[in-house]
This record gives sequence, structure tokens and C-alpha cells, in this order.
Amino acid sequence: MSVARRLLTLSLLTALAGCTTGRPAAETSSPREDVFLVPDTVTVRDVVPDGATLEVLLRAQGLTSEGVTRAIAVARTVFDPRKLRAFQPFMLARTSDGGLRHFEYEIDADSLLRIVSEIDTDSLHAEVLPIPRTLELADTAGLISKTAPSLYQAMQEAGERPQLSIALAQIFSGEIDFNSELQPLDRFAVSFERLTREGGSSTYGDISAAEFHNNGRTVRAIRFAPPGGEPGYYDENGRSLRRFFLRSPLKFEPRVTSGFSLRRRHPVLHVARAHRGVDYGAPSGAPVVAVASGSVVSVSRDATNGRMVRLRHASGYETYYLHLSSFASGLRRGARVLQGDLIGRVGSTGLATGPHLHYGLKKNGVYVNPLREHRNMPPGEPVPADAMEAFIAVRGPSLERLDLAMRAMQNTHPMATVASR
Repeated sequence: MSVARRLLTLSLLTALAGCTTGRPAAETSSPREDVFLVPDTVTVRDVVPDGATLEVLLRAQGLTSEGVTRAIAVARTVFDPRKLRAFQPFMLARTSDGGLRHFEYEIDADSLLRIVSEIDTDSLHAEVLPIPRTLELADTAGLISKTAPSLYQAMQEAGERPQLSIALAQIFSGEIDFNSELQPLDRFAVSFERLTREGGSSTYGDISAAEFHNNGRTVRAIRFAPPGGEPGYYDENGRSLRRFFLRSPLKFEPRVTSGFSLRRRHPVLHVARAHRGVDYGAPSGAPVVAVASGSVVSVSRDATNGRMVRLRHASGYETYYLHLSSFASGLRRGARVLQGDLIGRVGSTGLATGPHLHYGLKKNGVYVNPLREHRNMPPGEPVPADAMEAFIAVRGPSLERLDLAMRAMQNTHPMATVASR
């Protein structure tokens, strides 16, 4: 055998030896099938179902009866299971055979219940912990426009959530009727606390300052706590924004569908008659609140007014809320209500063609135009004289932040710049 043939034979034998001994041979290897391993832990993230107890919740997630009993027993050492609330987030991790590994339930915005299994001892440990959050001061600004005709939509367009819209509307509820007074090119700026949690989710804290340019006028709000007093909102001159009446008994989404009139064609009876109040179009179930603190005169129902609440206030005022779908829980004659308290929900009971709120106002026994009367309410109490210096120290930085936020918004909304001239 020649030298060349011997070398070729040796090479072939070497290659074959490599295949039989497990050495790499890419040309002859075949892909191996994946092996599926059953996960040892099942993790669920959800919210507490309406009406569920802790026992029902844990059983629904596949825990054994023994595991449920042990978890509830250890939870009771730090938390009352009867206070479990619907729609609060929870996380549960269990073994494939129904043993509890980890459970977390958000008690409120600030704290959570945690139950963990200690592997070494096979026992459960429960504790209530604060929810770690990072506090930062943030700013935003927005514009009322054709694409965003409501405060809710304008706030969304600015990148914030509805909760901030509601908080802003509540601050200016004595100055602006968000149901009827918004105009195209109105604009706003807000400085507020943002609380960011681990994992990236965030909530809102207090609004520290805000301003709203509405139909040619500007209203501002600065959060300030006088020494020894409660925090409140004041305009730039130190006058409280809290008014005797809110501008509207509804939030800011509905619209005025029929105004105060001594002669209006009734939409059901088709005859001319006085309309001694204001109709607000609103979705059925929308919350209706007391425009001022007072006492309940009556909670009634009849064929014309439907479900109706009548309140008595100071200075000879009475307010009427008609066509409600339901009354607030516990509302009864003689009960005391505070400004902003829920008294019922929008409906279409009585003589009504659709869901809306008829809001009436009496002054010294005579019906008056609610929109006009609310607009003429006097300004609130000022900052005490001995606290004015402290207020001014807070006011300066607050107005600077609002101005910067407004300028940034105007750079992205040319029409806002035109409106500000």
C-alpha cells in the first residue's frame, strides 16, 4: 500500500473513531428534541374579585385546604382578613401540588400584606410592609382643542391619567364650571407629586400649584398650609379658592342641555312651562355631589321629578337634584352633608327623555338661575396676615414652575402661543 493510501485510510479511521466516541462531527449530527419540564411554581397576578373573601380567593388559585387554613391563620396575626377589598391587586405563587410559596395583597396605596413560605422550616411568615415609592415633583401643561375638547381629553393628550384631571377640576370647582365654560384654546399648567413604585407604576400625590387660562381670564391655585392650619389652595393674592358653592354638582364631563327659563317647551309634555333650574346631560350612573355643606330636607320620588334630593344650606339657600337613578347609601332626612359629598347618581326617573340631572337653586324661597348665582359667589377667606410672608416664599417657586411648563407646552402647540397674546 502506498504512503498516500495509508494516510487516507488512517484519516477515515480517525473520523469514524471520533463518531463512535462522541467527538464533534457536524456533518453527521442530528438535532435533539426539546425536553418539556413541568414548572415547579405557578404565579398569578390579578385583582381581588368583587365579593371574594380571602379564603375564596386562595382556594380559587389552587391552594390545598390545609394551605388555605394555614395562610389565613398567619395572615390574622398582622391583618384582618375581613378587610380584604375588591379590585385591589394581588400576586400569588404556589407549587404545582397546591402549596403556598408567596402571596402579596395591596391593602391600600401605602402598604401591602406579604405571606412567604420559609423553605427550611416549611412554615409561613406574614407581615405588613410599606410599599416602596420614590417621590418627585413633576409638571405638565395642556390645551383645550378640537381634538381634546374636555379637560379629561386634554390631560390625556398631555400624557397624564384621568385622576389628575379630576384633582385639578376639584381645585378649580369654585371658579370654573367644567361642564359649560371651557372654550377652545383654554390652557392649563400643573405642578404635582408623582409617586413611582418599584416596577415602574406610579400614582399621584398632592397638586402643589396650578393655573388655568379660561376664556380670557387666568385663575391660579397654590397649595399652602398656614401655621397650625390645614393645607388649602389659594390664588396668587392669598385668597382661598374654596367657595360657598361648587360651580357644578357634577364632574367636568357633562354639558348644559337646557338653561334656566321662565318659559320653555317641555320635551315630554310639549307645552310651554317654566324651567326653574339647569339640565346637565350626563351618563346614567355619574356621581352627583352636594354643591355646599348643609342638611337633607327630603329624599323622595314622584312621577314628575323622579328620585329627588333636596338640601338646605346657610344664607337662605336650598338646592334640588332631580331624576336620579339612585340615592347615596345612608342618605336620609335630617342627615348632615359636606360640600362634595356624594348624594346620588344621574338617571332618567320621572318625566325625562334620557339620563340627565336637573339642578335647581332657591334663594330665600325663590328659584334663581344657578349658573348666575354660582358665578357671583364672593371669594374665599385670605391667608392670615401673619402667614403672608411664608405664603409668598411658597408662591414664587410655584409660579416659576407653572410658567416653565406653560412655555414648554406652547412650543409644541403653536395655537396656544397665539391664544396667549
